[in-house]
Amino acid sequence: MSHPLAPFLDESRRLLGAEYLPKLRIALAGVDESDLWWRPNPSCNSMGNLGLHLAGNVRQWIVHGLGGGPDVRERAEEFARTGGMGAPEVLARLARAVADADAVLARLDPGSLSESRSIQGVATTGIAAIYHVVEHFSMHTGQILYLAKMRGNHDLGFYSVDERGRVTGTHW
Repeated sequence: MSHPLAPFLDESRRLLGAEYLPKLRIALAGVDESDLWWRPNPSCNSMGNLGLHLAGNVRQWIVHGLGGGPDVRERAEEFARTGGMGAPEVLARLARAVADADAVLARLDPGSLSESRSIQGVATTGIAAIYHVVEHFSMHTGQILYLAKMRGNHDLGFYSVDERGRVTGTHW
């Protein structure tokens, strides 16, 4: 009999690796470096900053916080960078972080998710840490998709929709 939290782990892995990351790959596929690092204003982040930030967050909260890997995050650099890296490199960093997190989640004992932990100086539990990462990833994925559509001036083509507005297929 599986643990009641096993489906939560499975769905978290699916969202990060099979839903959000593929959409980011599609969105950033044709983005040139100037668009990748474009900011609407100085208080906003670019698509590049957000991609690096997601990689850092996933690595710190799951790979380090739940998996015991080293805490190698350089959070200030995630937001300070203004260029010098293309979309393929940003996506590669993000994909490596998601793959490493997936490996941690695959071997995590669902029964340990209620244990207390401290991640990034925050008192939390395993379940709260995973929920934070998935929610955080979703929020910033939406921001990146919006910026990619804004800068590229085209629909990203994730869904096929029929004449009645029903989704008839996905393209990621």
